[in-house]
Amino acid sequence: MSEPAPTDSATAYRVLARKYRPTRFAELVGQEIMVRTLTNALASGRLAHAFILTGVRGVGKTTTARIIARALNCVGTDGAGGPTAAPCGVCEHCLAIGEDRHVDVLEIDAASHSGVAEVRELTDGVRYAPVSARYKVYVIDEVHMLSTQAFNALLKTLEEPPPHVKFVFATTEIRKIPVTVLSRCQRFDLRRLDTDAMLAFLTDIAAREKVSADRAALLLIARAAEGSARDGLSLLDQAIAHGGEGIDEQMVGDMLGLADRGRVLELLDAVLGGDAADALRRLADMNAAGADPIVIARDLLELTHWLTRLKVAPEAGADLAVADAERRLGREMAEKLSMAALARAWQILLKGLQEAQTAPMPLAAVEMLVIRLAFVAELPDPAALLRQARGEAEAEPAAAATPSRARPGPGGPALDPAPAPSGRSAQARAAPAPREAPVARSEDREPEARLELPSFEALVDLVGERREATLHAALLGDVHLVHYAQGHVELRLGENAPPDLLNRLQARLEAWTGRRWAVSTSHEQGAPTLNEQQRRRSAALRESVADHPLVAATLASFPDAEIRDVRKIGLGGVDDASAVGAEAGDEGFEPGEGDEG
Repeated sequence: MSEPAPTDSATAYRVLARKYRPTRFAELVGQEIMVRTLTNALASGRLAHAFILTGVRGVGKTTTARIIARALNCVGTDGAGGPTAAPCGVCEHCLAIGEDRHVDVLEIDAASHSGVAEVRELTDGVRYAPVSARYKVYVIDEVHMLSTQAFNALLKTLEEPPPHVKFVFATTEIRKIPVTVLSRCQRFDLRRLDTDAMLAFLTDIAAREKVSADRAALLLIARAAEGSARDGLSLLDQAIAHGGEGIDEQMVGDMLGLADRGRVLELLDAVLGGDAADALRRLADMNAAGADPIVIARDLLELTHWLTRLKVAPEAGADLAVADAERRLGREMAEKLSMAALARAWQILLKGLQEAQTAPMPLAAVEMLVIRLAFVAELPDPAALLRQARGEAEAEPAAAATPSRARPGPGGPALDPAPAPSGRSAQARAAPAPREAPVARSEDREPEARLELPSFEALVDLVGERREATLHAALLGDVHLVHYAQGHVELRLGENAPPDLLNRLQARLEAWTGRRWAVSTSHEQGAPTLNEQQRRRSAALRESVADHPLVAATLASFPDAEIRDVRKIGLGGVDDASAVGAEAGDEGFEPGEGDEG
């Protein structure tokens, strides 16, 4: 189950990652799907001519490639066997491949042999038969490092290799492999080891090494390995060298620079409870004990994710990789925290971790992150604030409101933005609603000779419909209406009005309506421009909406907020503020979706 140990006493010790390197498919951990596929292929003789193995570092890509080479060339203890999923490990081919000295199994590092010349040399040797083995096997590690020209030189040979040649590619960057190469290979994705599988694997290795190791200590190593069996064995090797015959949680935590997970969970509890002083004290204690501030921030982020899973899926707390005390505290925290608070904590921690990783003083950055999160935790979520504001609004006595403002709505008290006529509000409400004037659209427009324009606003809308952009902009912002009647328009021109505006407008109107028009200028003051009228209506509407109890309560809770826009919400969607102004007496109003504070 392991590679044979060397006899030289000077080199007798092998690191665990080499000593317990698998030599058969049955010894691979966590790769059941790939093992079953290859075992069945070897048993049935349905062997592909090229394999590509992909996965993160340390999951067994190169090891699997060597096992494939052994399985293809093993001849058994009697020398008469064929390809098998269980290589004997004692025949000359198994021993030579295990010691990396077999002449027919060539391992190539693409990082140092990435050029087209090396690949051409490889393809030239493909046509020669194996020296002693059944198959000539080419193992190319980190194949994504090959150049584009090298991949192109390999394509033809890869598609139609001789029957005595097999290719095995290994890579950590599968997306960098050209699709022309991928389509010619049988692909296997090697999985990371989950925490439970890694814990069982490390426990077994510790028992073989006759080392006493606490489950909590091995659990820390399993988490730090991040799914890589090789990294887990390397860390276990380091822990054995550090602690001798006994490995405990405290020693492994000190070795890895980790904070105790239970203490980090208590820190998160203090932070989400809004106790900044207690959180800072706990953070300082963990830092004094040797914990890396960046690691603490990463642990806070991981625990926030875990608590969120507990909130939405309580069965997540049954994870065997979590200590009983942590599981109990986590469940208590998940029950008392809202989903909005957890989502907000995740966003703040995610951004704060990125800032801390680039900060010149990581500890200070993490302290500021903790303080920020603690104070944000005290803020109510928007839904609670709205419920509170609506409750206060409904509690107001009906007699305190004027009859026009006391009409109840289906979702709470309706907003009537029509206060008593006074000041700019009354003046704006008394103005006509130009945007509501009926304007014929292209799909139902009457014949041109009978086109009627009952108001100046309808005339301006027609100009906009006919895509006269310059003329339309001038009519909105650079002219003051003095007199209007069907066929006669009298205007006072502003300073920025085009000099040919009157002639152009007259010519366009006669062409569109089929009748003569008189367009003249005047020196009288006239009405404000249409843009000015629109701004006044919007300002009056915002002032009236600000008096509503729900809006007033919201503005009181957020002192720096302001009303930017008011929109009517109806069955037809969200209308603009100009349409709102026309129906201010009949509809309820809410702040628009785009409002900012």
